[in-house]
Amino acid sequence: TQEVHDVLHIGNIQAVVIVLLVCHGDIGVAGDARIGRAAADQEHAQHVAAVLGQSPKCVFKTLVTTGKSGSHYVFMLPSDGELDLKKAAKAVGEKSIEMLKSRDLLPLTGYIHGGSSPIGMKKFFRTTVHESAKNYDTIFFSAGKIGYQVEMNPLDLERLIRLQYADIVAVL
Repeated sequence: TQEVHDVLHIGNIQAVVIVLLVCHGDIGVAGDARIGRAAADQEHAQHVAAVLGQSPKCVFKTLVTTGKSGSHYVFMLPSDGELDLKKAAKAVGEKSIEMLKSRDLLPLTGYIHGGSSPIGMKKFFRTTVHESAKNYDTIFFSAGKIGYQVEMNPLDLERLIRLQYADIVAVL
């Protein structure tokens, strides 16, 4: 089974955009595209990993937060992980951070809940990626629209946007 792939060139960086068609059925195959039904919000990234046939550890979700200072931060972590707010705050030098309210996401970033990408936000926000991303040749993350994923080498992502790596996942 294959996904619909489109190669995206951003300067000298190449990324693969994977289109996941969304329908009202179970995961199945239609032509060259894998089809799946979107899951509940907190399970969406894990659902994407299942549809892609990838480990949830290499499919990253993108979360936007607000620090006590009022600054905004982007965090990327494996889809099966949970953001540790204390570790995340420490990584960006804040006393504390909290998740951005859903109603504020679109006006601030240009993206809707479930479709946030670290690439192409209205303005750049300091971005921290979980350190495990360095263990993979490529990682998957939202292309900025629900059902669209980017597969990219983390080093290429690092060349595309300024980012740092840190341990930001809660130990459960």
